[in-house]
Parts: sequence; C-alpha cells; structure tokens
Amino acid sequence: MRHARRAWLTCSSLLILFALALCIGSAHADSASFRVARRILIGGEGGWDYITYDGPSKRLFVSHGAHVAVVDTRTDSIVGDIPDTPGVHGVAMASDVGRGFTSNGRDSSVTVFDAKTLAVLKRIKLEQRNPDAIMYDQASGRVFTFNGGSANATAIDATTQQVVGTVAIGGKPEAAAPDGRGVVFVNNEDSATVVAFDAKQLKPLHVWSLAPGEGPSGLAIDRAHHRLFSGCDNNKLIVLDSVTGKKVADVPIGAGVDGVAFDPSRQLVLASCGEGVLTVIHEDTPDKYTVVENATTQRGGRTIALDEESGTVFIPTAEFGPAPAPTPDRPRPRPSIVPGTFTVMVVQR
Repeated sequence: MRHARRAWLTCSSLLILFALALCIGSAHADSASFRVARRILIGGEGGWDYITYDGPSKRLFVSHGAHVAVVDTRTDSIVGDIPDTPGVHGVAMASDVGRGFTSNGRDSSVTVFDAKTLAVLKRIKLEQRNPDAIMYDQASGRVFTFNGGSANATAIDATTQQVVGTVAIGGKPEAAAPDGRGVVFVNNEDSATVVAFDAKQLKPLHVWSLAPGEGPSGLAIDRAHHRLFSGCDNNKLIVLDSVTGKKVADVPIGAGVDGVAFDPSRQLVLASCGEGVLTVIHEDTPDKYTVVENATTQRGGRTIALDEESGTVFIPTAEFGPAPAPTPDRPRPRPSIVPGTFTVMVVQR
C-alpha cells in the first residue's frame, strides 16, 4: 500500500511539474511572434525622436522635425498636426488636465496644446538648453523636460503651465519614468547611472550604477514589482530594483536601442533597437527574465510607444541614403533620410 501510494504521489508530482512547464511554455509562446502588421505613412522630410501613445484618445503623437503628426490608431490616419515645434524630441500628455506638451530642442521651448482639439495654447521659453525627453508625473501634477544641454530637468506645473524649478541630473539625461508616487527615475547617459529624484521637492534621492551597462537611453518601469529597465548602448538591458537600486538582471538585446516599454498585463519588456529588431523579454519573476525573440522590424526603428490595452507596439523609421561628409561639428554624421519614406510600423503578435 505504501509503495502504491508512493508511486501515485510520484506520478502526481510529475503531472504537476508537466502542467507547470506547459503553463510557462504557453506564456512564452503567447509572448512570441511579433511582426510588422502594417505601416502608417507619415511622409515629409526631417528626422524624428520619441513617439507617444495616448490611451484615452487612442492617438499617436509622432515627433517629426519641426512639427508633430497626430495619428488616430483606430483608422491609421493622420488627424492633426502641431506645427512650429523646432527640433521636437517628444510629447507628454497630461490627460487629466486636458493638455499636451512638446519638448522643442532647437529653440529650448515647450509648446502647450489642447489635448482634444490640438490647438496650440502657449509657448514656454526655457532658460535650460535642449529639452530632449519629456514626461508627465500625475502624482505631482508636473511635466518634466530633461535637458541635454544643461544636465538637468525642468519642472512645469501642468495646470498653470508655469516653470516651478529645476533639478540637477549630473550629466546628459535621457528617458525617464515616474513611479506613480512622486519619484521620478531618469537615465544619465554620461555616467551610466539611474538618477532618482523627488518630483515635488525637486531633490535628488539616489544615483545608482548601471554597470556593466553603458550609454543608457530608453527606460521603463514595472511599478507593481519595483523594477526599472534601462536599455544600454552595449546591447544590454539592465534591470534594477527601484527601491534599493540593486542590479537584478543583465539581459542581452539588439544593437542601437533608444526605446524601452513595459507591458504589465503580459509581463513583457520591449526594447526597440535601431539595427532593426524588437527584443521581447518575458518577466518570468521579478528576478528572472527570458528573451523570447528578436523580432524583425526595420533599420532605424529605435524608439517605441505601447498600447497597453491591446499590446500593440508602434515604432517609427524611414529609408536611409548615404551619410553626408563629416565636418568638425559632426565628425560622424548620420545617414540621410530619404524624403517621403517616414513611417510608423505597427507591430503586433
């Protein structure tokens, strides 16, 4: 009887392990097979940087040279334009106050527009130079520009549209992410660190190393599990604990990353890489990460926006021509962009 019971327990254990393996395999299978389902042609001339998806309106805000193209993702059609945003890098949506904000790097300004009508309401001139990344922290009610030419961040009250202060970053800031409770995290490209600061007090809280990561750019956060995901130039995604700053994981990704997104309902980290791949990583546990695939996109597709509801990913790119001749100011110029080829790839499973 004991032998029969032991055999039954052994079989049961094996069945449980097999079921768990199937579940894990199924989860990874569900995460796989991303592909470019279609493309939204934007056209025109000029470069681009960040792309922003606004869930409430289901619209996509696409930075493009000196303006922002606005796309309705339900119809894949351009439904508006925010003009005169020279050197625009990104867009932050403060939907709770009905406003949007652009970071205009070329003239160090922020354009404020109506979130529904897209009408331009105000232009804020900054004393800080080259606002690059931009984000809205709802917990503090502030929009932050991360200024590549001043090694700091500027805080703007989203309701009054007034500059309320700055906070030092200590180097060139890149992408940022709020924790939803008043702390903002930002990648410092120069020192390969993450800087955490208090969004209300404008006071630095922590500086955490991303070693062995180098040149971090894209940043995303898993708020539920307190994890930060920094995409680095040396083909690494570094995972930090957002409470302690401890390094949790070092995950291989494609080359030329500039955008990282986190899909909380599917537990996926997504890194858009300029070589033409989307690295898809599954968060098996908060301390364990598995690369599911390197999905083919297109060369130049380095920034990303995510529709968390559907899991759809948006990645802008264009066709490229030869690079212009080097100059003392631009010793390593980027390849030229073929006019009329700028598109947004719609990447789906």
